[in-house]
Amino acid sequence: MADTALRTSKSGARATPAQRARRFIGKYGWGYAFVLPSMITFAIFTLIPVLWSFIISFQQYSLRTGGRWVGFANYAAAFTTQGGVFITAIRNTFSYTIITVTANIFVGLILASLIQPLGRSAKTFFRAAYYLPAVTSVVIIAITWRWIFNAQWGLLNYLFSLAGLPAVRWLSDPDIALSSIILSTVLTVPATGVVLFSAAIGSIPHEFYEAAELDGAGPIRRWWHVTLPLIRPTTLYLVVLYTIASFEVFEKVYIMVPSGVGNSTQTIVTQIYQSGFQQFRYGVAAAQAFVLFLMIAAVAAVQFRFLRSNVEY
Repeated sequence: MADTALRTSKSGARATPAQRARRFIGKYGWGYAFVLPSMITFAIFTLIPVLWSFIISFQQYSLRTGGRWVGFANYAAAFTTQGGVFITAIRNTFSYTIITVTANIFVGLILASLIQPLGRSAKTFFRAAYYLPAVTSVVIIAITWRWIFNAQWGLLNYLFSLAGLPAVRWLSDPDIALSSIILSTVLTVPATGVVLFSAAIGSIPHEFYEAAELDGAGPIRRWWHVTLPLIRPTTLYLVVLYTIASFEVFEKVYIMVPSGVGNSTQTIVTQIYQSGFQQFRYGVAAAQAFVLFLMIAAVAAVQFRFLRSNVEY
């Protein structure tokens, strides 16, 4: 009835498109006016650059001469040129992602579970303390770890010397450089994971735990059979979030190992950076970026398939 009234004028004649447009603007105009600046900003700085880079991925592009259409040649070149370094970068990125995401989820869940039984003030304190890494610049964290791993005067080798152990070239040995970067990420408290897991566990009704306790379930079984299933939506969100961040790792690698130690620490984004801003192969860099997008989308789809849940409480 309301839709019919909008389409019909007072005289019974059908409303013209201009009349419907005026009514729509009169009813929803202010709402669209408030979101218009954000929509324009998103279009200019995100949507248009993404679409343009997609077009460039099919071109041999130059800032001076423009682009020349080459089809899928850039995608083929991304995997074949420079001795297949992009494949090495993909392998390194997958190794980094699998280890760091698993560690972040596990550590965040354990820490959140340990602080949950504490009092309100204690939980607030620990949540704030664990969240500090999230408000600290990644650059500062990477510089700190570079000093810790320094082969000559780093803290870690100093502790090794006190124990009578030889110094280790943490960031200059190609066999362990990537492992050192992974270790620095694992040893950094997953701030977002701790806070979100803590909030999710705290929102579970106590009746579920009481019912499990009446059935004879101990603390471990209550945690395994009650807590873990009911926080699956939060787990899914954090897994996807950490996976995207790990696939896009750049600052830590670039700052901790500027030279790259050969190709042992190459990741997908560092390879995109080198292709686009050091070698000026913009088409290849754009193709590599969209390969990264497809990989993240595929991994996220698999994660949603196995971790999604219809839990309601």
